[in-house]
Amino acid sequence: MNLEGRRESTNVDDRRGMSGGKMIGGLGGGAIVIAIIVMLLGGDPTAVLEQAANQTTTEQTTGNVEFSQEEQELAVFAKKILAATEDVWTAQFAKYGYEYQAPKMVLYTGTTSSGCGTANSSVGPFYCSGDQTVYLDLSFFSSMKQSLGADGDLAYAYVIAHEVGHHVQYLLGTLNQAHQQMARSNKTQSNQISVRLELQADYYAGVWANNDDAKYNSIDDRDIANALDCASKIGDDYLQKKSQGYVVNDSFTHGTAQQRYNWLKKGMTYGDLEHGDSFTPSYNRL
Repeated sequence: MNLEGRRESTNVDDRRGMSGGKMIGGLGGGAIVIAIIVMLLGGDPTAVLEQAANQTTTEQTTGNVEFSQEEQELAVFAKKILAATEDVWTAQFAKYGYEYQAPKMVLYTGTTSSGCGTANSSVGPFYCSGDQTVYLDLSFFSSMKQSLGADGDLAYAYVIAHEVGHHVQYLLGTLNQAHQQMARSNKTQSNQISVRLELQADYYAGVWANNDDAKYNSIDDRDIANALDCASKIGDDYLQKKSQGYVVNDSFTHGTAQQRYNWLKKGMTYGDLEHGDSFTPSYNRL
């Protein structure tokens, strides 16, 4: 991606360098990489984080931490991508007579507090509607690259833009409505609603990419290929085959590899809100 000369968002709380200190309980120090991947691009993992909050005690301390050049470059990158989403969604909301209220982003290392409870990097990047904030441990990008072979600027930007997509859903009322429906549904139905949410957030990530490129000519064919490859590698079927060797369709919460690829590509193609309805089609036609 070409981000040269682009502004960095000031809507970022950089908590890197704050140590989680002593931990008791939590999500488990032995969490393997696949646990991170399964939660990749999750929506609003309130229940998971609240459980962690009940089981974990942390003492956060601030030290003089020196970050590598790669870490610093990723922090700048994340701030520029967040700024880019602010610009695109402010313009998109204005088209429909709405006012966009940008989310915050928290960059952290290991553990931190959130409006949804204790945030642990093992759950991956996530959006918390409780405080309208995207939480990101930058080391996750290394896990993406090493564990999935998903790499490239637009692939990383897709992670952030997807979480901002959940914020768009929150502002439009979609997220809360879906969560209310999930609370009244059985497990299979709740999972299907979750898939619809995730695919729409993928679409919104594509909407951002389309509009950013239209304004700045920021994306080339290789960027697009990397992002679509990433989307296909975080499908539930792909991850289940990778982790356990077989697929359980009723347990899907994010969509298949093909669905995630299709909805991200659809957003990149249309670049508007009109074509992003993932709730009206029958489930087997997503």
